[in-house]
Amino acid sequence: MSMNLEREQTPLPTTDVGPTKSSMLTKILYGGMVVSFLVAIYTIFMYAEIEKTMGAVQKIFYMHVPSAWVAFLAFFVTFVFSILFLFKRKRIYDTYAYVSAEIGVVFTLIVLTTGPIWAKSSWNTWWAWEPRLTTTLILFFLFMAYLMVRQMDGAWDKKARLSAVFGIIGFADVPIVFFAIRWWQSKFHPIVFGEGPSQEGGGISSTMLVALLVTIAAFTFLYAYLLHKGVSFEKMRIKVSQYKQKLRESLEN
Repeated sequence: MSMNLEREQTPLPTTDVGPTKSSMLTKILYGGMVVSFLVAIYTIFMYAEIEKTMGAVQKIFYMHVPSAWVAFLAFFVTFVFSILFLFKRKRIYDTYAYVSAEIGVVFTLIVLTTGPIWAKSSWNTWWAWEPRLTTTLILFFLFMAYLMVRQMDGAWDKKARLSAVFGIIGFADVPIVFFAIRWWQSKFHPIVFGEGPSQEGGGISSTMLVALLVTIAAFTFLYAYLLHKGVSFEKMRIKVSQYKQKLRESLEN
């Protein structure tokens, strides 16, 4: 009995909450995100010219395209860390893959939301079952399945292995989404950089290109910040779970 009381009174190990390299990285990513978003807002609404045909509604382009870029980047990171996990079996790789997949699903949902809004103005319809929209929807469902696997009951390593396979297979749809309008010659979806076999796109003006690149940089900073914070939270959740398990075992002994 005395031994159990001693174990119960023994404080659990704590982590240093003072300034660390991690906190410095958080500040850098947060600062870069804030500054780049402020510049992006200026370039979108003050610097970039208004498109002649669609008018101001075209500016949703600066939300739609960077969101797609972040979704592709997030799923690529999931793909890479899923492979690393299958080879190395290190939980940190699984954590990065999982958090990145969550971010990717959120930004894919943004793509699927902003796309129909833009489509209504340019195509006069909310949705068309054209190649890129359809393959993007499939990509969304593939990674929703990935997240559902993560929520199943069972040992974390078994779920991690199964979800890693989903992450690798799911990423195969990313290049299909990108090349869909080039392979199937969609009459709806615009091709800005390259069109069809000739790869001769309509292009955009220099001010629009600057606004797009700045916005992509801002969204990339946002992704990096969310990934860093998400991994930190997931590591804390795992630690708390491990402490609970140790405490439960000590009380049972």
